[in-house]
Amino acid sequence: MTATTGLWKQRIGYGVADTACNLVWQMITLYLMFFYTDVMGLSPVSVGVMFLVTRVVDGVTDVLMGILIDNTKSKYGKSRPYFLWGAIPFGVIAILTFYVPDLGPQGKLIWAYATYMGLSLMYTVVNIPLASILPSLTSDAHERTVLATTRMVFSFLGATIISSVAMPMVDQLGDGDKAHGYFVTMSIWAVVATLLFLFTFKNVEEKVLVHQEKMGIVTAFKALKGNTPWFVFALNIVVMWGAVFFQGGALIYYITYNLGKPELVGLIAGIGAFVPMIGTLSTPFFSKRMKKINVFMIASTIVLAGTVMMLLVGASTPGLIAGAIILGLGMGLRTSIYFSMQADPIDFGEWKSGVNAAGLLSAVNGFIGKIAFAVAGAAAGYLLSAGGYVPDQQQTPEALEAIKMCYFIIPIGLIMLSMLIMKTMYKLDYIFPQIRAELDARNATKATKSASTNNIDTETVPAV
Repeated sequence: MTATTGLWKQRIGYGVADTACNLVWQMITLYLMFFYTDVMGLSPVSVGVMFLVTRVVDGVTDVLMGILIDNTKSKYGKSRPYFLWGAIPFGVIAILTFYVPDLGPQGKLIWAYATYMGLSLMYTVVNIPLASILPSLTSDAHERTVLATTRMVFSFLGATIISSVAMPMVDQLGDGDKAHGYFVTMSIWAVVATLLFLFTFKNVEEKVLVHQEKMGIVTAFKALKGNTPWFVFALNIVVMWGAVFFQGGALIYYITYNLGKPELVGLIAGIGAFVPMIGTLSTPFFSKRMKKINVFMIASTIVLAGTVMMLLVGASTPGLIAGAIILGLGMGLRTSIYFSMQADPIDFGEWKSGVNAAGLLSAVNGFIGKIAFAVAGAAAGYLLSAGGYVPDQQQTPEALEAIKMCYFIIPIGLIMLSMLIMKTMYKLDYIFPQIRAELDARNATKATKSASTNNIDTETVPAV
């Protein structure tokens, strides 16, 4: 390597960017809906609709951000400058999102829309470059795997920190005032996230020069024509992540109201964030010995077993902890193999259409995931309202049943549906080695032709 940035310096610099993302994203996933309903006083239905509207808008900005990166030219590279440009705005809007203004109900709802949409936009600005920069950091396949693994470890680290300490911090710093507790807690972690993004900007370097013609949306979407594996994978994104978002958003409600054990929120959430790291580290062992789809099915079965166990043990704390550990192990393995599988349908699209649209299609995958988040939030809000949920009060049996539906019943159904979709419809693993070999052969031919053309041009240039 001729670049000045050391291997581990860059690995850590790259990884901590996902720690920064998850210091905020985990707060959103676990606590934002609860913050809106129980602290800001918004109705669950209003919050659900806001999640849906924001995610639709956010999906459009994802695609635009992908195009913007592809056409960015700066002395820092294509993706790297957005860590610098987006760090401070991201931190500021994260803080404002967890602030309760002295306004009436309508004013608070408008504030929530403005800040949540702003946070979603800035998350797009700093998160999409995290995926798009990887091919520019190194051309070595093994080093790319190391960088991706490092990113996931640091991602789980950020999620574990928030899951374990956020609620104790809210209680301690708020001293009985939840609004103040959430605001100060988010302020602390937003500052840390901002500093981490600046650290990333300083310690990563786009070493690989990627020469790519400008590509419009119409051309890029040609890669979807006939790409059945991508459509199956896209459908599974909605179902699989829908289960995750339903359960994550309902965790604090279930443990607080159904079990009456709010002191367990941090412990169960912490297990759900930390234990997946162990599952992630086991992925290479499984992937070397079987096809990716089989690893996915095993991981999904473990997730399903852990979820069912937590449902059956009721209020038993040891049972809940054991179930959460099993669920976390499966979640780590499934998430890791999911990200490994995600690139394969994109390669299939290039093989089928001749168009490499990795950047844009990755953004579309992200958009679909955000739609799943929005739909889960909207549906959960509707179910809570239909059940007569009242914040910070003893809940009716109907409200408790609605919470149970969101935390267990719906996720279990979606996990089973995800397994059915992938097992019966996703066949790419069986032909992918052939596809990859043909793509490599095509690329080698193109490289040879390009080198020959360059040599001819050099030979025909007269000496000066």
